[in-house]
Amino acid sequence: MGIDSTTPKKEEISPDNKEEKKEALGKAMSKKELTAFVEKLEKDLNVEREKAETCLRQLKYARADLENFRKAAEKQVENAIRSGNERLMGELLVVLDDLELALEAGETSSDKEALVTGVKMVLNRFEKILWDAGLKPIEALGKPFDPKLHEAVMKVETIDEPEGVVVEQIRKGYTLGGKVIRASMVKVSVNPKKVEEKKDGETNGQ
Repeated sequence: MGIDSTTPKKEEISPDNKEEKKEALGKAMSKKELTAFVEKLEKDLNVEREKAETCLRQLKYARADLENFRKAAEKQVENAIRSGNERLMGELLVVLDDLELALEAGETSSDKEALVTGVKMVLNRFEKILWDAGLKPIEALGKPFDPKLHEAVMKVETIDEPEGVVVEQIRKGYTLGGKVIRASMVKVSVNPKKVEEKKDGETNGQ
C-alpha cells in the first residue's frame, strides 16, 4: 500500500469572507477609538468643571469682599456725618450761649447801643460758623434775575434800572456746596413802557 503523500490544502478564503473580516476589524477599531474619545471628553469635562468651580468660589469671595467693603464704607460715611454734626452742634452751642447772655444783658441794661453791639458780635460769629461749613449767601441786589437763584415775588416798574434786574431783596438766599438750598426772594424791575404796551394789547384784544 502506498503512502498518501498529498499535502493538506490551504483553506481558501472567498472574497466575501475577506470583506466580512475587514468590516469586523474596522468595527473593533472604531469601538476602541470611541472609548478613548469618550474618556478624553470625560477628562476634559472634569477639567472644565474644576475651572468652573474655582471661578465660582472666586466670585463668591469677591462678592463677600464687595459686601464687606460696602458696609465699611457706609459705616465710615455715617461716622463722618455724625462727627461733622457733633462739631457743628458744638460750635452752635457757643452761639446759643452768647444769645442767652445778650438776652440777659438786654433785660437788665438800658444801654441799647451795647445790646446791639453784642447781638452783632453774636451774628458775626454765627455767620462765620455757617460760612466755614460751606454755606454762602446768594448775591441778588443789582444782579440780573436768575430763576435758578432767585424767586420773583413782585415786578417793580422803573426807568432807573434795566429790564429784569433785582431791585430789592426781601429774603436772603443761600447755597451749600454749590447747591441752592434756598432761593433769594426778590423784586424784579420791569420797563413801564412795556407794561403799558402789554395793557394796551390786552385791551385791544378784548
